Parts: sequence; C-alpha cells; structure tokens
Amino acid sequence: MPVTPGHRARLGFALLALLFALLCVRLGFWQWHKGTQREAQWHSFARGSQARVSLGDAPLTSVPLYQRVSLSGVLDGTHQFLLDNRPYQGRPGYEVLTPLRRAGGTTLLVDRGWVPFSGSRAQLPPVSVSAAAAVTLSGRVALLPSPGLALGHAAPAGQWPKVTAFPTMDELAGALGEALEPRILWLDPEAPQGYVRDWQPPGMAPLRHFSYAIQWWSFAGLSVLLWALMALRGRRGAPR
Repeated sequence: MPVTPGHRARLGFALLALLFALLCVRLGFWQWHKGTQREAQWHSFARGSQARVSLGDAPLTSVPLYQRVSLSGVLDGTHQFLLDNRPYQGRPGYEVLTPLRRAGGTTLLVDRGWVPFSGSRAQLPPVSVSAAAAVTLSGRVALLPSPGLALGHAAPAGQWPKVTAFPTMDELAGALGEALEPRILWLDPEAPQGYVRDWQPPGMAPLRHFSYAIQWWSFAGLSVLLWALMALRGRRGAPR
C-alpha cells in the first residue's frame, strides 16, 4: 500500500507529539526533583532556628546549613566585600561581607546584611565596623549566593571595600590574601554591627516546583490526547 502525503503528515505529527510528550515528562520529573531538594532545604532552614549552637573553634562545616550558631573573633573592617546585584523589596543594593578572624586561626566571612545602592558606582555606601576588638556573633550558617539565572559575574576589584557579583570563595580568598572557610555566616537580625537582614529559605517555594511539574505532565497528557484525536479523525476520514 503506497504511503500517501496524508499518512506522512500524520506520522510526522505523531513523532512530534511523542517527542514533545517525552520532553514534558522529563521536565516534570526535573521540577519534581527540584521541589524535593528545595523542601529539604526549607526544612533545614526551619530546624536551624530551633536552637543555637556554640561553635567554639569548630568550623562552620561541622554543623548543618542554616543552623544558628554563635562564635567569636575579630571583625576586619578594612577589607570588606560588597556583593552587587542583591535587590531587596525591589530596590538595588549590596550585601556586606566582612572577614571575621577567629581565635582558632581560621577566617570566615560574615554577611552583615543589605545596604541600598547610593545611585552612583563611584560612591559606595559606608560600611564601617567598630574598633577591632573581639566580638561574639550569632547567625546562620549559609553559602555564598549562587547566580542561578542571573548574569553579571564579576570578580572582586578596585579599592576596599571591593565590589563583586556572584564570586567564588576562591576569588574572595585570593583578593583577601588568606584562606577562607567555605561557608559564611548570616548575621542574626537582632545582632549589632549589621544592616537590613531579612534572611529567607533559599529559592522559590517547593510547592511552586511541584506545581510546575504537574503543569509539564499536563502538557504531556494534552499532546498525547491531541495526537489521539487527530489520529481518530484521520481514520474516520480515510477512504475505505
């Protein structure tokens, strides 16, 4: 039986529908996996606020992410970083990273919060700290912000405080000239020496990822349904 143009068109449509359905199914599982990951992170964020752990000289990696901790050291107000591209409530600004040299010999970065953009890159906001003396700080163990879909990575540059956007810890350590702990400390909102601190769980809500997964699977089902309807219509219209 010869293959007619109509048969080729239906075959091509069936292939496209199958490929689109498989793509949607895969994207749905990807979103569902992201949702379960985000759900675990949000649970960790909630658990971390239940009790504060005194670290002593232990590194930040000795406790889970988002755990509230207290530790001591000396803040270095001379060598600070301003994380660029960090909006808050729709306003542009920076997050202030200040080195804390601990008694055990290690150095970590303390995110002291958000400051607004002054309106000019030539005029950076004042981010001084009190006199260099031992302090005890409390906050949450966290990671440097990741770029996600954002663009504009920029290594630390210029005079202190150095402006940077989505840097790596190695880049910050290189600019500072000393090793840094791989995690940072989000300074508690009520702690002194900080700015605007409205810490939230990372990323979008898990429910949104789950809803996106269901949407992708719905698209897959609709494409298969549309193919079935087109195939049925083609059979009814075919000559006998």
